[in-house]
Amino acid sequence: MFSAEVLRGYLVDVGIAGTVSSCRERSLRNYRLFAAGDPRVRLGVVPEREWGVGEVVGVMVEKCGVSGDLGVVTGADWIDPRKTVARLDAFADRLRDVALRNGSVLVGTGHPGRLGGFYRGLVDALSTAGCEVLTPAKGLPVDIVTRFGLRTYILEYVRGVGRLLEPGVERAGCTTGAHTHSPLPVRLALEAAAAGGGRLPDLVIGDHGWVCGAGQLGFEAIGPADTDDPAVFVGEAEGVVSVAVPVDDGARSDYYLPLTRYVLNRACLSQ
Repeated sequence: MFSAEVLRGYLVDVGIAGTVSSCRERSLRNYRLFAAGDPRVRLGVVPEREWGVGEVVGVMVEKCGVSGDLGVVTGADWIDPRKTVARLDAFADRLRDVALRNGSVLVGTGHPGRLGGFYRGLVDALSTAGCEVLTPAKGLPVDIVTRFGLRTYILEYVRGVGRLLEPGVERAGCTTGAHTHSPLPVRLALEAAAAGGGRLPDLVIGDHGWVCGAGQLGFEAIGPADTDDPAVFVGEAEGVVSVAVPVDDGARSDYYLPLTRYVLNRACLSQ
């Protein structure tokens, strides 16, 4: 099992922290768009106040370790591995808390191809520990506006992890799932859970629209986010998101599995 020190080195070696694949140009563009109120970048977060570009950059410096120099406009972004490990520790603490009370969890991702395995390991451990893994709105359609126009997806769960299926896909097990940053899937899931009169999640685990959308509705929400996803970190700064873990979310899927093992070990949930 990785110690915190060894994990920091691992994160840098595989590019999940340290110098990452996310580019400065895209990050700065998204910081500007967030400040301008673009819903595609706000991911379901409705800030309590207006945020200037400089303030957004300040949050990203604090939360991720990116450069605070607005004159730096090109090159690869940087994530401080110490910040990643510190937030993984906080992430693990939330897992332990929900497991100790046999709580209910809702898990979903807009990056199923990269992060799906990370979440499936968490779900398996939480379920074994006695948590109820919720799958509300399973099989229901979700309409999302994309650059190709309005498209209808299907909300499905694979081993307890929610994701969207591309149109025309008939079986959940035959595709990775769609890449989306929309908060609509988690809103649909939470609305279905409430309408059905069943149990609501004590904790929502996810990325992008899943973590931001759930947190904005008042649910405790935790998850990973990249340097070009300012909404998750501004949401944490405002108390909407409970824990935002800075990572490069475009690394190989198997590179995230040691992170799963690390947080489960720290949460005393290792199987």
